[in-house]
Parts: sequence; C-alpha cells; structure tokens
Amino acid sequence: MDQKKIDAMRAGGKIMAKIFAELKEYTQPGMTGKEIDAWVAKKIKDYGCGIAYYEPEVNFPGSICISVNDELIHGIPKDDELEIGDKVSYDLVIKYNGYYVDSAFTMIVGGKPTAAQKHLLSFTESALYEGIERVKPGAKLGDIGYAVEKQLEKGKLGVIRNYVGHGIGASMHMPPEVPNYGKRGHGYELQVGDTICIEPMSSLGKPDNIVVEGDDGWTVCLKDGSLGCHFEHTILVTEDGYEILTQL
Repeated sequence: MDQKKIDAMRAGGKIMAKIFAELKEYTQPGMTGKEIDAWVAKKIKDYGCGIAYYEPEVNFPGSICISVNDELIHGIPKDDELEIGDKVSYDLVIKYNGYYVDSAFTMIVGGKPTAAQKHLLSFTESALYEGIERVKPGAKLGDIGYAVEKQLEKGKLGVIRNYVGHGIGASMHMPPEVPNYGKRGHGYELQVGDTICIEPMSSLGKPDNIVVEGDDGWTVCLKDGSLGCHFEHTILVTEDGYEILTQL
C-alpha cells in the first residue's frame, strides 16, 4: 500500500467533506452558479488545495460542476439564479499534496423537496451506499455495479450507463472504470490500497442524455427534460473492507 498516497487522499477527502458541508449551508435561492463557483474556488485555495478542473488537461470553465434540474452532470457555472425548489448537483475534484479526491451530492434549493424529488435523491444516495457496502479485497466491480443498479431499479429510476465511476489517485481519472450496473462475480478484482470513485447517476424519467452543443460543450442534459441526480464518494479498499475518504 502506498502510504503517501493514502495519507494525502485521506487529508484531501476530509477537506472535500468540509467544503461540501459548508456549501450545503451556503447555497441559497437567488444565488447564481458563478457566485457559488467563485466561493468554492476561494474555499479550495483557503484549505491549501489545488483546483483540479483548472488544470490544462481538463480546462473546465469553473472550479466545480453545478448541474441544475434536467442537467445531469458537468454543468458549467452560469449567471442564472437558483430558485426555491431547484435541484442542484455539485461535483468537485480537488488536489492535495499531489493526489486527487472526487465527490458529488445533490440537494434541493430551499430545503423543501417535492415527493418526487425526495424519492429521486433518497434512492440515488442509497444506491451509492449499496455499492460501497460491497467494497472489500477480492470483490469484483460487477458486484458493486449490480448492487447500485438494483437499488436504482427498485426506485424505478433511470440508470445512467454511458457515464461511470473510475479509479483515482495520482490522476483524476484512472483505470478501472466503475459502472453503475454489472454482473456479480465479473470485472476487476479489488485489491488492498485501491482507491475508486463510486458515483450513481440517475433520472426520474428515461436515462437518455445528450451533451449541450454550441458555446457549452460540457453540460450533459436528460433528453426528456426530467430531473437528474448524482452522488459520489472516493473509497479506499482496506484489509477488512473499505474507508470512505470524502466524508467527515
């Protein structure tokens, strides 16, 4: 096990969790995506971390992905104001002491979700933990994907298949891919010291999605206009199971 990597990612993960806890409180109706993005960028720097999305190989126009309502992932921070009842998904990668951590969560602006919104968020977040619970040395990625997929299907949600989780560490995205679907007993076998991102993405309607064209080229929207949802943690495979690095 690379202890330097683990120590850096563990520390970076705690910083990520602090930023997200503060972001949940900070987000209010009337704020714009660009205002939130500037706040996040300052927080990342204040905590002594690097803004991963600014790096040349990524070149994303923001410090954090902000995906609103039918936007699923990779939403560019915009000048539009958030309204009470909007769904907003935040996806963030930060770099600490040379290593990356990645996490995402979805919330409802104003804190009063509809029954459908509550259902969407609850089942997608629970699917994340269903997947995490399968992590241990010797487990296959198909075991994780199967657990995530079955929980999303139990909630009758759309299962996003064309975007997946991934390995992480010295780079933001590394092998292996970690799909949100799979067959038990199939795929890469997890080893002690592996660090992976499990990130269920779902929809209230059909899972079909498309990248916005024109001046954007980043934001992924659901074709039927339904709400999208995204939760993610960076996970360390330990000798006796797992450690969630991106939580307090």
